[in-house]
Amino acid sequence: MDIGIMGGTFDPIHFGHLIAAERAMEDARLNEVWFVPSHTPPHKQKTTGPNAEHRLAMVELAVEGNPCFRAMDDELKRGGTSYTYDTLESFRQTYAGYRFHFIIGADMVQILPQWHRIENIVRHFRFIGLQRPGYELDLAKLPPDIRAAVSLVPMPEIGISSTDIRTRASSGQSIRYLLPDSVYHYIKENQLYETMVPK
Repeated sequence: MDIGIMGGTFDPIHFGHLIAAERAMEDARLNEVWFVPSHTPPHKQKTTGPNAEHRLAMVELAVEGNPCFRAMDDELKRGGTSYTYDTLESFRQTYAGYRFHFIIGADMVQILPQWHRIENIVRHFRFIGLQRPGYELDLAKLPPDIRAAVSLVPMPEIGISSTDIRTRASSGQSIRYLLPDSVYHYIKENQLYETMVPK
């Protein structure tokens, strides 16, 4: 069983995340993709946005129509800083025999040498780098052990970001059609991102 892991704050989850997961699953021949909302990412400061329960609920709503997508709350239950190594190692011990592939943007691939315990990660896990049009990535610049653990998947340019969605929602602009209807209505009903989303 080959499992893709997509981590992030998902604040909120949107169509860009879902398209990326579908592309990675198709091109890398994965059986499933697990969406793992982070508690506190090591590279981001704490925000005043929706709490973990809201972010997990939005992920669950977004993936409920795809039997190959799953929402996982492991990092939220563990709490503290969410390190990829800890999550992957926990999955490896819990799901013996599964092969795990961590899905990241190509821009993140180039900084893999800086990741927490990366030398341990690449011994047991692989990375799928999403290659956007116009972004040049030279895998040859990576250390050999990291380079061997990375495969690239072509990804279309999608002009949607969680930051833009939060900005639009907080200023009263529509965010409809940027994310699944179920997530849109959840944001609206719970008045997330400071204001009600316009009808």
